Amino acid sequence: MRQITLGRTGITTTASGLGAGGFSRIGFEKHGAAHAAGIVRKAYDLGVRFFDTATAYGTEAAVGEGLKGIARESYALSTKLPLFGADWREDYKQRFNDTLEASLRALQTDYVDIYNIHGVMPEEYDDVRDLFLPLMHKARDAGKLRFPGITERFMIDTSHIMLGKALDDDLFDVIMVGYNLMNPSAAKTILPKAIKNNTGVLNMFAVRHALANKEQMVADIKKILDNDQGGPGLEAVESALDFLKEPGPGGQPAPAASIMDAAYRYCMHTDGIHVVLTGTGSAEHLEDNLRSLDSPPLPPYILDKLEELFGRSDCVCGQKV
Repeated sequence: MRQITLGRTGITTTASGLGAGGFSRIGFEKHGAAHAAGIVRKAYDLGVRFFDTATAYGTEAAVGEGLKGIARESYALSTKLPLFGADWREDYKQRFNDTLEASLRALQTDYVDIYNIHGVMPEEYDDVRDLFLPLMHKARDAGKLRFPGITERFMIDTSHIMLGKALDDDLFDVIMVGYNLMNPSAAKTILPKAIKNNTGVLNMFAVRHALANKEQMVADIKKILDNDQGGPGLEAVESALDFLKEPGPGGQPAPAASIMDAAYRYCMHTDGIHVVLTGTGSAEHLEDNLRSLDSPPLPPYILDKLEELFGRSDCVCGQKV
């Protein structure tokens, strides 16, 4: 499994990471905590060394149980402070300290490698920076976190306004960005800044409903077209992405085994992205996803076609909002 250095953090880890959020919640909601912990352990056994969770996901304890007994220095761990609701500014110090301590207990660890402020909206960014960064630095000095991070609310902020501000300030060592083949806008607006700053980049939303559910895919393409962001030939039809799994020109083999296979490979081989997160509650599905993430880049003619169709898109996230 491909190894990376996570930007200026210096953390060496795998480019494939297990995300414990999304719809699957590593199987926690459907199958329970023991099953979710088993998915975490399975990922580790398959070679994954980066694990991402959040207080809001409810999966921190399952992640902690899945990694129990494993040498702490052998993997990187990321979690997040929830920032949902209008009243978070009133008790932010207590909220930060209590939530971080609860996360450490649930994860059964003394520290997390990355502690993120979760789902920050553009209008919240200045207060998040001014209020939480000093607390993150204090916690870092106390050995409870190694690097401060920040994640965007990609379902709403699909054009990455908040992360643009954060990268201009260059105060967070790691960011989490929404990026996929139907909204690759971060490659033009966010990733060049991250590369310049040597910021660690985690990729979420590589695969969501639109790449696994035909109805959502058609709805997203329609939105892209309605916003005049689609390229020539893009149609809101169920077969719009079938070219990703069909034989290539001159009888070449199909470029990808499936649309989801193509989607993971598209993200994995994008300059500026360090870790691509995959989330699932199925051990078999996990193996498939990791196989895709460890596969070669898509052929140039496919990348050219994706750029032609979706290169101007920044209005969808790949998930029903």
